[in-house]
Amino acid sequence: QQWGIAWSSGSRELWRTLTLVDPAALALSVVLMGSTLVIGVLRWRMVLGVHGLELSLGRAAEISFVAHFFNSFLLGSTGGDLIKAYYAARETHHKKTEAVVTVVVDRLLGLFSMLSFACLMMLPNFSLLRANTRLTALAGFIILMTLGCGVVIGLSFWGGLSRFWPGSRLRLRRLPKGELLEQSLDACREFGRTPTFLWKATGMSALANVVCVLQFVTLANGLKLNISPVALFVIVPMIICVSALPITPSGLGVRENLYVLMLAVPEINVPATEALSLSLLAYAGSLFWC
Repeated sequence: QQWGIAWSSGSRELWRTLTLVDPAALALSVVLMGSTLVIGVLRWRMVLGVHGLELSLGRAAEISFVAHFFNSFLLGSTGGDLIKAYYAARETHHKKTEAVVTVVVDRLLGLFSMLSFACLMMLPNFSLLRANTRLTALAGFIILMTLGCGVVIGLSFWGGLSRFWPGSRLRLRRLPKGELLEQSLDACREFGRTPTFLWKATGMSALANVVCVLQFVTLANGLKLNISPVALFVIVPMIICVSALPITPSGLGVRENLYVLMLAVPEINVPATEALSLSLLAYAGSLFWC
């Protein structure tokens, strides 16, 4: 019965809601989504530059958009990075490991920036997050993810593990592909030695985060949803970070359920169909650029 209702009544109702979006708002949201991809290309070229890897803007964009295509159906929202790393390694003959590391670092910095942005936006939304257990639980999980991601970046860029675990490098070399792992770690250290790069990458990531949330604000206005933009500035990045985990293809289902659950809380009170429409329309903008 549930399946029958979902496909007969549910799909019809969802399509009716999707068609209510203002065409101008939908078009603007697609442009904003494309802008985040362009900012991502520029940031990756900046990461490549730390290791002296020169990649033209056109070629970097080509590889990034191919990776974005694979992100649309591989696990999480980072599955396409495997394809991106493969093509990046093919662009050089003597720094293949460094090229692959740049893809990992670029994704890690992007994720940490989004997590930090979500934590920052918790401050003006403190009363909202505290008022509902769902939002409180999600905020707590995001804080844990931020701490974990920060520790990984700190150990990768600046090290410090050997101070507490003598002989860690020697043990690393004994692992399968140990020399390759050590070379990758040394490549990561180079980013820690370039402080100007970290400031520039952080600023560029912050800009991408703001544009990403503005896409949802635009769609919410296009659907005539009564959602505070300030609330979206904390809910959207939190959901993006969770859906990036490799659980389902492109985070599909995880992301949609989170939007329905989080926007349906009494303090926001958005109907489930409208919340689902908001998520799917944003995903459609991503698919457009695929």
